[in-house]
Amino acid sequence: MAIDNEDDLGRAINGNCDSIEIEGDLVKKVLKIKATGKVAWAVAIGGIGIAVAVFVSTGGTGAPASGIIGGGAVAVLGLPTAISAVSIALAAGGVGSLNKLRRYKVVEKSDSRVVLKRS
Repeated sequence: MAIDNEDDLGRAINGNCDSIEIEGDLVKKVLKIKATGKVAWAVAIGGIGIAVAVFVSTGGTGAPASGIIGGGAVAVLGLPTAISAVSIALAAGGVGSLNKLRRYKVVEKSDSRVVLKRS
């Protein structure tokens, strides 16, 4: 079954799925997360971590995502991808899941579909 939303992707990562098939708008966002260089990723993950912490500590009643993600994450990933990254991290239980996602290998890729395999 193909995944087309952040919640399902977060659960698949958290469940250590060996293979993840992603479709739709999420494809470009996942590829952008995976393609981000190490230094830029360090900047982005810091902002994402803050957003996740604020959301969790306030029970989801904190500032809107665009206000708490931080300029670094938005500058590196762009707002839509940064928001998706926060959603994936929340669904998977933390920002460590995004590092897990980055370790998956792309084994198939098209404009509307990508298949990842766990390394």
